[in-house]
Amino acid sequence: MEFNANRVDEANAVITSTISAETVEKNIDKVAKQAAKTMDIQGFRKGKVPVAVVKQRYAEKLTEDAEGEALRAVLADGLKELEIANEDIVGEPAISKYDKKEDGSIEVEVKVACKPNVDLGDYKAALPVVEDKAVDAKEIDSRIEEMAKQSAPLEKIKRKRMVRDGDHAVIDFEGFVDGVAFEGGKAEEYALEIGSGSFIPGFEEQIIGMKYEEEKDVTVTFPEAYQSKELAGKEAVFKVKLHEIQEKVAAEINDEFAKQFLPDAEEATLDALKAKIEEQMKNEAKGLYYREELKPAYLDTLVTELNFALPSSVVDQEINFALNNKVRGMKEDEIKELQEDASKVESMRDELREDAEKSVKATFIVDALAKAEGVDVSDQEVTQVIYYEAMQMGQNPQDVLKQYQDAGYLPAIKMSMIEDKVISKLLDEKLGQ
Repeated sequence: MEFNANRVDEANAVITSTISAETVEKNIDKVAKQAAKTMDIQGFRKGKVPVAVVKQRYAEKLTEDAEGEALRAVLADGLKELEIANEDIVGEPAISKYDKKEDGSIEVEVKVACKPNVDLGDYKAALPVVEDKAVDAKEIDSRIEEMAKQSAPLEKIKRKRMVRDGDHAVIDFEGFVDGVAFEGGKAEEYALEIGSGSFIPGFEEQIIGMKYEEEKDVTVTFPEAYQSKELAGKEAVFKVKLHEIQEKVAAEINDEFAKQFLPDAEEATLDALKAKIEEQMKNEAKGLYYREELKPAYLDTLVTELNFALPSSVVDQEINFALNNKVRGMKEDEIKELQEDASKVESMRDELREDAEKSVKATFIVDALAKAEGVDVSDQEVTQVIYYEAMQMGQNPQDVLKQYQDAGYLPAIKMSMIEDKVISKLLDEKLGQ
């Protein structure tokens, strides 16, 4: 078997070979003998099926398996010669050529992508200047006032007046389409926050101005994308009666108020609450500052300064991903042009290549930083983040996790978490200097 293995560069290798017809035939004999020992064919005792019968009945499948075994041998020999360990391979080796000749031989070419060796140099010297983010006392007071408003109970307003935006209107309502009441369109003494956008567009606006015990017909149109197909796009009339108006009356902001938010604190005082809120707001501001300003600037610096070979297949995958996203936003006639002219697709790929290379380069840099700093994220941490975000959105965490698993998103989520963790660690160290 002719064989050749070459390193294109540190991150890419090419293995070429000519698999002889004799090699394939030997593999067919071997596979057929193994199959004959376990095969159950009518007219023969199990394990006593002649090899010739197996080869005759399953010729196509045996040839496929034999060629596959020969190809795996080519790959194994090539990796051994190039001294490439399995853990250093990125993705699956790509078969770039598989040409069957008339004499039964097969010319193959396999491209292998490898993890590049990233020399970070003095990566800490490239860190940007990190400023400490202070929080203004007025911002803290404003946050506490908002907390008081959000946690306040609803109370009936002291004097009767018309409904205003922001009120909680206690109403009875029943909806009709073409004069017929529909399921789920009726409620009594329902507290609707006017301006919350929780009802069909146009409904809440028509409640503004209603008086106590007033009855009114509210006409709205269900959105075309409404969840119930029977109601989507239909005009509906709701018979509404206003009982009373409620508003949130915020509690007095004092030590007693602070106890609601510091149940486990030894000293649950307003000053202690302010200190806790200040710490939270500083962390929020710092997180935004790191994420929006410092992290992109730091990675851009490293991507520019560090040079190493990139696995071609990974860059191509990134280009394909960007290209697919771009095509999804195109009009039908633009997509048709691309289908009719392959050169335009290649031109688009060339335009996307530079950004794709930067993205891939940044990924390997982050991986190297994480190893250098001993930073890792466990699968359990990834699951916890997905569960938390799902619950925040009112979704079933297990369903969301399964969707991400099926779509293959978990490795990307994990890498994103590692990126945030390692760069935040470096920036925190820089801030503390």
